[in-house]
Amino acid sequence: MTGTVELDGIVGWVVDLMSTLGAPGVGIAIALENIFPPLPSEVFLPLAGFTAARGEMSVVAAIVWTTLGSLAGALVLYGIGAALGRERLRAIVDRMPLVHLRDLDKAEAWFARHGAKAVFLGRMVPLVRSLISVPAGVERMPLPLFAALTTAGSLIWNTAFVLAGYGLGESWPVVEQYAGIASKVVLAAVVLAVGWFVVARLVRRGLHARP
Repeated sequence: MTGTVELDGIVGWVVDLMSTLGAPGVGIAIALENIFPPLPSEVFLPLAGFTAARGEMSVVAAIVWTTLGSLAGALVLYGIGAALGRERLRAIVDRMPLVHLRDLDKAEAWFARHGAKAVFLGRMVPLVRSLISVPAGVERMPLPLFAALTTAGSLIWNTAFVLAGYGLGESWPVVEQYAGIASKVVLAAVVLAVGWFVVARLVRRGLHARP
């Protein structure tokens, strides 16, 4: 890709991938982002839209290939969850400090009630969109249903970011800035929730330990 935008690191690698493979290149990048959440899809997707605006790929191809990449990455994590299985997961949880099997039972019950919504909506939430595939695999959500929900949610997310990059042109990094803020908010919420859980368990353990 040529032009005024100079990029290096991971994003530069994606630029090279798109220059070499076109739309399938960004699809590969999104597949890897689903498996390794630290990779920034909030950068890859608008960049693909910007590339389409420059005429170096079709915007439809960018959306299709990024959605296929999302599905491919999600299926890998689903397979990991299915291979892990419920019994192995229970054995792991049973050995973890501060976590009880009843916590897992509650999580399983919640997923049984809301799993379809979680998979669909989770595809549009930073960090969650990758992690939600694992419990879906553990719980053996029907694969056609999982694939359909993942594709639908990913299509909405990817289309929004690709079109934003397409419309903004060389100002596409603006999308990254706002998406980065949203990602940090989600991450902070997760950290606070985990911290609250740990503190509550330690306090409860201390109360039970009193004579």
